Amino acid sequence: MRRALGYYVRRGYGGSQTAALRMGGTARTAGRLYETLSREGVAQESLVDLLVGEGASADEVIDSIVEAVRPMDGSQDAEASRLSIKEAFVELLDRFPSADLLRLSEEERFFAVERYLAFDVFARFELDLGRTLQQRAPTALVALARRREIRDYIKETVSASLRGLRAVGSQMNSRRISELALQALQRTFEVFEEYLQ
Repeated sequence: MRRALGYYVRRGYGGSQTAALRMGGTARTAGRLYETLSREGVAQESLVDLLVGEGASADEVIDSIVEAVRPMDGSQDAEASRLSIKEAFVELLDRFPSADLLRLSEEERFFAVERYLAFDVFARFELDLGRTLQQRAPTALVALARRREIRDYIKETVSASLRGLRAVGSQMNSRRISELALQALQRTFEVFEEYLQ
């Protein structure tokens, strides 16, 4: 698995730096997600006011946030990012069951961004190599187990990279989150690339 991730970064993307740059859209989306969850923008205030006024369900709130952060454009990248944001909220609500999606704490917002990054990296990996992973597994159960193992490993590596960059008490905003996300992606891809040495 480690060697496969290393080859994926080195040969598929031309190295960790290029891989991180190619995922610049993921980093920008992470900044927009943080901004939306922080209610920094006027448009997001209007969205939140509308949702509160209508008594929206958690699913409706999540769908509205996804639409505000990553509108549909018909591309595979957009669809993968939208799904990654939804998956991040599933894990957020699993970890913080009493979280108020319209008033998340700083820890909850950061966790949502962290999980979004991990899921988006995995989504890109799966778009590129998912079929090969499935075809080379001896059984469907083995393919699912390998997929889960790679997903969990990517999630933990991205999490460690992002948390290692975050300075305690530092002022966070959408631009800073985008910068951290890009740095975390590069560190993650460096870890993967080191498996070939």
